[in-house]
Formats: sequence, C-alpha cells, structure tokens
Amino acid sequence: MLTHVVLMKFADPADAVTAGRLLEGLGGTVGQIRSLTVGLDVVRSEVSYDLCLVTTHDSVDDLRGYQSHPAHLEASAWLRPRLVARAVVDHES
Repeated sequence: MLTHVVLMKFADPADAVTAGRLLEGLGGTVGQIRSLTVGLDVVRSEVSYDLCLVTTHDSVDDLRGYQSHPAHLEASAWLRPRLVARAVVDHES
C-alpha cells in the first residue's frame, strides 16, 4: 500500500476550510482512493502548514490514477492559485 501525504500553506489560511471540503469530496468520487483524511492546523505556529491531506492507495499506479482523475484535477485547479507552499511525501505503508 502507498500513503500520500500533502501539506498545504495558503495565502489566506481561511481557504483551508473550503479546501478541506473539496478534498474530502474526492473520497467518494475517486475509486483509486482507499482512504482519505484531511486535517486543519489548530496550533498556527510560525512553521505550521494550514492543511494536511493523507490518502492511501493500493499502488503507485492507483496514486497516478487519482492524480489524473477529473475530480482531482478540478480540485487542484481551485487549490493551486491559493497556495504559497506545498510539500509531498509518498511512502510505502
């Protein structure tokens, strides 16, 4: 299994709430997602990111299928212009 972790920092941290809703909707739409969790930062330290997305997939191919799925591309189109930073780690689990 593959775990996909994405940390996002928004120009306007209030956008994290809307982003969380958009991303949570992918769980019921994209078949290649085995599980999906969205967490919003509550500490708000100087090194904090605003949102953490964790998805699991059966394989790297399923991760790629998720990333190219029209629903993911639509969510990404909304997210990307609002982000000031993003970090990703994909690891076997």
